Amino acid sequence: MGAIERIEEYKVVPVVTIGKAEEAESLLGALVAGGLPVAEICFRNECAEGAIALARNKFPAMLVGAGTVINRGQCMRAIGAGAQFVVSPGLSEEVAAVCRESEVPYIPGVVTPTEIMKALSLGLAHLKFFPASDFGGLKTIKSLCAAFPQVRFMPTGGVSLSDLNEYLSFPKIFACGGSWIAKGSAEQIRENAARAAAACR
Repeated sequence: MGAIERIEEYKVVPVVTIGKAEEAESLLGALVAGGLPVAEICFRNECAEGAIALARNKFPAMLVGAGTVINRGQCMRAIGAGAQFVVSPGLSEEVAAVCRESEVPYIPGVVTPTEIMKALSLGLAHLKFFPASDFGGLKTIKSLCAAFPQVRFMPTGGVSLSDLNEYLSFPKIFACGGSWIAKGSAEQIRENAARAAAACR
């Protein structure tokens, strides 16, 4: 099963920002313990690369991706560390090219019809709608899907447990991303993951 298919199976992707390398194992372990063995590790901090490598080593059954990847260099480092999928806040042609060469799925961020058309021209049809709540959420996604029936979305940004099922009830949404799952203590993260996993079931 490929990374996109596994994301569709989990239905929710915790967006993880790790501030210190020593936090990585307990944070990622909490997601696994909560029944949500998937993480999009943001490339905002220097320890992201090490956290991806650690996740692949310590939690071999976990699906590990890199998020906030905005250029070729970051993408190469993320894939070199073992990222199984790559996510961007926007659409980067150079990131798309690296992912294509490496045969790693790329989920770029889009908001407008023009961005969606650009993604489609690059052969990308699984897209991140970001920031979802700021750009009309599910209502906007439904409007975009009327024009682009071949596209499937992963809304991220402002999605929470309270509206998770509303988003996932729309068949053109293959998953939701959420930073709320990976916030708090290890125990809180485990509970957040368990709640999210239960809601998706």
